[in-house]
Amino acid sequence: MEFSWNSDNRQKPLIVKEVLETLPEWFGIKSAIEDYVNKSKKYPLLSVKHNNQIIGFLSLRPTSNYALEIYVMGVKREYHRQGIGKTMIGYAIEYAKQHNYAFITVKTLDASRENEEYAKTRFFYESVGFIPIETFQTLWDENNPCLFLILPFKNTV
Repeated sequence: MEFSWNSDNRQKPLIVKEVLETLPEWFGIKSAIEDYVNKSKKYPLLSVKHNNQIIGFLSLRPTSNYALEIYVMGVKREYHRQGIGKTMIGYAIEYAKQHNYAFITVKTLDASRENEEYAKTRFFYESVGFIPIETFQTLWDENNPCLFLILPFKNTV
């Protein structure tokens, strides 16, 4: 596996689109995919290749002087459960530390809305150290309660 930060703003949207379109259980709303694709050029993007083929990515969005948000990430299904997501989180932590951030955050679907795929997502984030902080019942809409998680890794006091 080859992990690298991609600075080519022409390639970033292509990478995001290629991966997200293979994950309809998580990214089944076409307008949401388009939004991720269009905004991906603005943010740091870690890409993952295997045999010179894109298999995953992670995009980070600065939200304050202290925090980066995992704006969007994905790994093609056939590569799930191989440690790729965990490795990407490690790269994100190193990036955050190098740029003097203290936290990484992420939003995902809350458990109050039953969904097998998102149960796996929450399990993944918690397994790599994210802590569920708060649920926002209407941030996205009434049918999609948002769980806000945080990964602290640096003492800011």
